[in-house]
Amino acid sequence: MFDLTGQTMLVTGAASGIGLAISEALLDAGAAVVMADMDGEQLAQQAARLKDQFPQVSTVQIDVRDTLAVDRMVDDIITQLGAIDAVFANAGISAGRGFMVETGRLENIDMDAWHKVMSVNLDGVLATMRAASRHMKARGQGRIIVTSSIAGMRAEAISGYAYVASKAAVNNLVRQAAIELAPHNVLVNAIAPGPFSTEINGGRLRLPESIERMRTIIPLGRIADPEEIKGIALLLASPASSYMTGAIIPVDGGASAR
Repeated sequence: MFDLTGQTMLVTGAASGIGLAISEALLDAGAAVVMADMDGEQLAQQAARLKDQFPQVSTVQIDVRDTLAVDRMVDDIITQLGAIDAVFANAGISAGRGFMVETGRLENIDMDAWHKVMSVNLDGVLATMRAASRHMKARGQGRIIVTSSIAGMRAEAISGYAYVASKAAVNNLVRQAAIELAPHNVLVNAIAPGPFSTEINGGRLRLPESIERMRTIIPLGRIADPEEIKGIALLLASPASSYMTGAIIPVDGGASAR
């Protein structure tokens, strides 16, 4: 049920963190994976590391805010590899800290930073979903998986306004697309991570004070490792999730249950 041999998958934001872990999981299950990221140097390094074990990995350097470039990327993958079975719209950035610090309070929102976060986290996700959906609808099958956040499911004092707003918008984008694309057998779901130890927000969650704070607010008492996203990613990319669409699935150590 979890075998992806012969399938082609695209992962954006694949050079580090959650996107890299997702790419590794898909490769390990047999898929051909196109890793896309804006950071060309980091992308090349990770692909070179994976290439010996997984020759079916390839890369594209791209800024997902460039809608036409995203369209071309998807068209090129279709031309070269024949199809895209699943797309992970994972690329995203942080909005800085939430209202627990003065710079994160409502009256101090930096509008340039707001627009930058929205352009990546919402517009970039939409561009990726949009490009993939054309081919998947015509083919009559496909998977679109979006990386959201539990910060999009509730108020989150430690997260910046732009981040929570963009992730909340993404969640409803996923639900809307799931309903539209269901008759075409294109399944659309979102993974909503809690605190993971990644480079987002400048790696702030790796600091000792962040680790200690998460022990008190996460029921499992710790921050997650990117490896712990692999299971849900594989589930949503594989035949095992054939009756799942429109779901926003938290992977958060129990935080959203509070």
